[in-house]
Amino acid sequence: MIEFQGRLILLDIEGTVSPLAFVHEVMFPYAKEHVESFLTAYGEAPAVQQAMEQMARDAGSRSLVEWCPRGEDVHACVVREVRRLMAADVKATGLKLLQGLIWEQGFHNGELRSTLFEDVPDALKNWQTAGMDLRIYSSGSVHAQKLFFTHTEAGDLTPLFTGYYDTTIGGKRETASYTAIAQDCGMEPQEILFISDVVEELEAARKAGMMTALALRPGNKPAPANDHLSLTSFPQIHCA
Repeated sequence: MIEFQGRLILLDIEGTVSPLAFVHEVMFPYAKEHVESFLTAYGEAPAVQQAMEQMARDAGSRSLVEWCPRGEDVHACVVREVRRLMAADVKATGLKLLQGLIWEQGFHNGELRSTLFEDVPDALKNWQTAGMDLRIYSSGSVHAQKLFFTHTEAGDLTPLFTGYYDTTIGGKRETASYTAIAQDCGMEPQEILFISDVVEELEAARKAGMMTALALRPGNKPAPANDHLSLTSFPQIHCA
C-alpha cells in the first residue's frame, strides 16, 4: 500500500493506465497505415498544416517548404518522415500532433477504442471522490490524450481529469518539465504523485520534488534497479 497525503496524482498513459500492447500494436500501426490517405483527405486543414510545419521545425528547418527536398511532393515528404520517426520511436512534437489528428478520425469512425487496465476506471473515480486533482502527462499530444480518454471501453472518462500535459511543456525525462507542471497546477511538487512505467521519468520527477511510483503492469519492460515505490494496480494507493 502506498500512502499519499498530497493533492494531485499525475499519470503517464502507456504502461500505466493502458497496456503497452494497445499503444504499440494498435494505435501506432493505425497512424502509420493511415497517414498517407489522411494527408490526401485533410492535408490542407489548418491543424494538419500546423502539425506538418512543426515537424519541419523539429527537423531543424524554418518552414515546411524549406524542409522538403526540391521537387518532392510535401505530403510524400511528411509520410516518409512519419515512418522514419516511428521506426526509431522518436517522440517529436510535430509527429505527435499529426498522430493525434489521425487517431481522431479513427476514434470518431469507431475503428479505435481505448483499452485500459481493468482497475483504472474505478480507481480514477474513487480518487476524484476523495478530492484528488487528476492530470495526465504523456508524450502523445494533449489532443490525442483527450481523444484517448473520451473513447475508452469504459466510456468517456475526461470529466475525471482537470489537466493534460505533453512535450510542449518539456521532455518527460527532464526535471524542468515537472517543475513547470507543478507551477502550472499552483502546487508544491511534494503535493504531487507521479506514476509512470519509465524509471528515467520518475527520476526526473523526483528531482523536481514530486513523490513517485513505478507502475509494474503486465506487458511492461523489466525496469532497471531503482528505489522508487512500486505498484501493480491503482487500488494500492491510499489517499489519506
